Amino acid sequence: MATVSRRQTLGLGLGAGLSVTMIGSRDEAAAAPSDATFSLLLVNDIYKMSGVKGRGGFAKLAAVVKQERARGVPMLFCHAGDTFSPSLMSGFDQGAHIVELTNMIRPDVFVPGNHEFDFGKDIYLQRMGEAKFPFFAANVRQADGTPVPGVRDSEIFTLGSVKVGVVGLALAATPGMSQPGDLRFAAELETLRSEAGKLREQGADLVVCVAHADRETDYAIVRSRLVDILLTGHDHDLAIGYDGRTVMVESSEEGNFVTAIDFVVSATHGGSERKITWAPSFRVHDSTTLDPDPEVLAAVERYEAMLSKELDVEIGTTVTELDSRSITVRSQEAAIGNLIADAIRALTGADVAITNGGGIRANRLYPAGTQLTRRDILSELPFGNTTSMVEMAGIDIKDALENGVSRFQQGAGRFPQVSGLRIEVDAKAPVGSRIVKIEVNGEPLDPAKRYRVATNNFMLAGGDGYLAFGRGRVLIGATDGNLLANEVMIYVRSKGTVDPKVERRIVIR
Repeated sequence: MATVSRRQTLGLGLGAGLSVTMIGSRDEAAAAPSDATFSLLLVNDIYKMSGVKGRGGFAKLAAVVKQERARGVPMLFCHAGDTFSPSLMSGFDQGAHIVELTNMIRPDVFVPGNHEFDFGKDIYLQRMGEAKFPFFAANVRQADGTPVPGVRDSEIFTLGSVKVGVVGLALAATPGMSQPGDLRFAAELETLRSEAGKLREQGADLVVCVAHADRETDYAIVRSRLVDILLTGHDHDLAIGYDGRTVMVESSEEGNFVTAIDFVVSATHGGSERKITWAPSFRVHDSTTLDPDPEVLAAVERYEAMLSKELDVEIGTTVTELDSRSITVRSQEAAIGNLIADAIRALTGADVAITNGGGIRANRLYPAGTQLTRRDILSELPFGNTTSMVEMAGIDIKDALENGVSRFQQGAGRFPQVSGLRIEVDAKAPVGSRIVKIEVNGEPLDPAKRYRVATNNFMLAGGDGYLAFGRGRVLIGATDGNLLANEVMIYVRSKGTVDPKVERRIVIR
């Protein structure tokens, strides 16, 4: 498969029959194959209402969708999930504004990502009820095993002369990453094997899987040959691949790049048997080159004005540089992680604090001397998580930290940012045995001693694999704590000036 990361330029390595065109103007958009039978359009992982430096955002995405629908070629617009959260405004309205904006572009297929469940099952169902677009998730069921009302497993769409079967798959690991309550998530491949078979039995000429899935699962789906086309999200890459048998596409993030796939299909008949031959070509819309859709832009600007009144208020100054880039907070000690962990520890009165790097989300640098605002803190901590505290044995703290460093080479969100702790990590040691030294407030960790550990409600519930918290005695429960972002704001405001720095709390050897 030919794959290009969003971190690379678009110098694509071409796979079998792979033709890719970068679309840089409205005129170029018409350069799709004149004999295209149908097209697929994919977006995934769009959180921010507005673009950044002219790229991405809902108004640019709407312009792409409108342009593609105006071509007159049968087209299916697919959304591979992750959008209700962690938008900045979602901290206030739990994703209601995202539903309004998505209603304005109306995907034909929407697969919920793990972030659709960040505010719990009830809010997810409420947002789904407000949506004017169909949800697909064949592997999600209610606690009793019955389908979730209003969610489709699969459907056959007639696009020109072709019957295209579409199945939706949510991320099976969602319960460990978000808060879907008692909803059950089945294994992706097991579900896909069943649904793809049904679609082909029902007469589908081609089968498309729209999935919110990690890259390992993506590749497993491609290798399985269960589907002809995989449209995916979750990894935030611009990835385009075709190996002569199966297409795989992911469309970056934030609507920065939006991928259109054109299919030229022909059919032959041998007796009662219908045989399909097809070939794909790919067009990548670079959102910097489009004018925003005026109607959607007006809605975005209305929401941004509402936000500004609440958020553009200074609360303190950082003397030191803060780095919240994902590559930093998910793999090493970070000054901003220390700031957040210190705030949790101070305001709960805990002995130590552990928070997950994946919960720090703005992905930016703050130069020394930056005036921090409410917007900055809520951008960093958008999930609506609350503070929690557990009394737990030292041996369980070690287990929690071992989980935290178990996948840091892969940039997993479970990487710990800590306060009151100093740990040394042997990166070459086996998972589960990587931590070689732990100090609690300058003293060696006592495996039998019980400590008060502050964290967030997501981790308290076992999120990101932090099952060790479940072995402790809960002092501040999931519904008892204060909003994490507010606690950090209070901490910064009380200090006036903060100077967090990397100080060897976590040493990786």
